[in-house]
Amino acid sequence: MDFSTFIFDQALILIPALYVLGTILKEWDQIKDNWIPAILLIFGVAGALAMMGVTPRSTPEEIVQAVVQGVLVTGAAVYTNQLIKQHQKTIPDDGKDENAGA
Repeated sequence: MDFSTFIFDQALILIPALYVLGTILKEWDQIKDNWIPAILLIFGVAGALAMMGVTPRSTPEEIVQAVVQGVLVTGAAVYTNQLIKQHQKTIPDDGKDENAGA
């Protein structure tokens, strides 16, 4: 799957930035884990609005497009985190996945 058909090139930099932000938030005891995706969504949308140069004079289509880009990059960052967590859930003895027999 070619993500460049969904996420604009200028918004791709937000994915690792949001991933790192999520990792930092995870270490903060004051923030519960279930709030991290919502916080990342706020930063993702704000970052996409800024990266795409949305201003008060922007058309509604440009604003919606930037918001959608923010949602997509946030989803990609959270998905990346989940892929890494699932990859780390391997049995150290034989290297097989815990869910292989399920």
